[in-house]
Amino acid sequence: MRRRLALAAVGLSALVASLAGAPARAQAEIRIAHIHSLTGPLEAYGKQTSTGFMMGLDYATGGTMTVAGKKLVVIEKDDQGQPEVGRRQLVAAYEDDKADLAVGPTSSGVALALLPVAEQFRKILVVEPAVADSITGEKWNRYVFRTGRNSSQDAVSNAMALDREGVSIATLAQDYAFGRDGVKAFRDAIKKARIVHEEFLPARTTDFNAGAQRLIDALKDKPGRKIIWVLWAGGGNPFTIADLDLKRHGIEIATGGNILPAMIGFKRFPGMEGATYYYFGIPKNPVNEWLVANHYKLYRTPPDFFTAGGMSAALAVVEALRKTGGETDTARLIRAMEGMSFDTPKGRMQFRVEDHQAMQTMYHFRIKADPAMPWGVPELVREIRAGEMAVPIRNQRQQ
Repeated sequence: MRRRLALAAVGLSALVASLAGAPARAQAEIRIAHIHSLTGPLEAYGKQTSTGFMMGLDYATGGTMTVAGKKLVVIEKDDQGQPEVGRRQLVAAYEDDKADLAVGPTSSGVALALLPVAEQFRKILVVEPAVADSITGEKWNRYVFRTGRNSSQDAVSNAMALDREGVSIATLAQDYAFGRDGVKAFRDAIKKARIVHEEFLPARTTDFNAGAQRLIDALKDKPGRKIIWVLWAGGGNPFTIADLDLKRHGIEIATGGNILPAMIGFKRFPGMEGATYYYFGIPKNPVNEWLVANHYKLYRTPPDFFTAGGMSAALAVVEALRKTGGETDTARLIRAMEGMSFDTPKGRMQFRVEDHQAMQTMYHFRIKADPAMPWGVPELVREIRAGEMAVPIRNQRQQ
């Protein structure tokens, strides 16, 4: 009997110890959901973001993957580029996976579906790389921070590169939040040139001839410099409009930056100007040097457009967690992140208090056809600092 009682006591002690240890083990983890497009039309962007995010966590934690003694656990989820799928994935991340915060998504359409979920669960969502202004504009809530650039930052920087007296501009963009918000922001930023036509085509367009003809008709008889500004992401190649002999009408093409495979097509447009979020050869700082060197070491290629964005999101997350001592209480994280500055491959970024948009440098470039590179190389004309860009605050924040 005494032996059975002793064994029972040992078993009870083990159970109590196990139950006591369960919260300790849970608290020793910080769970981060990364929701992005691993399949679908923006698959290439999502995979780059994932690579950059994991490299950023490695860099920021010195390879330990811990902050304040707590292990960082990343839960990857594929939204397939579909808003409803992304919404379900974020609900599952917060509810079932017990994610402390989330990062993503790739598509602006998906991002707009995620914002109410973050508000419902009162959990942080760091938006990277979805671009639409409405994310930190009229659809914003206090749980949303964005490390990616927004449409206005793209538009204002491109306008600064192209806005001149006597210039006529027509725009070509995709007919959803990314394209609509981007063109509106570009139009609002133009002060000297004239916008003579806006062409919106379905996101999956492959035949651009009809749209191109409308662009040509709008521009061909205008005096002075004539430009088609292209804002496009994912599939399709809008630069095929150059095959319609735009030069005959004195029409140029301009655009912002893109991923390296898309920039292969830029090589046929030497001298083309625009503004970009990132190109691996432009920023000169220790973070970018580490990213370029280690990306070459791991993948034998340079880091791309969205790789830098993913790393920036990771650096922001780790900096915020350091400021809270590893605590993931949402109110503490918000206090830590509002106005927070952090280093990225692009240099220093800072979350604006009013809308949690990361203010950041953009780069005015001119394309060079370098025989050593398969893509058109964006050579730096000048850095456009955050303070130079009048990026509007578009939300109606409830204090």
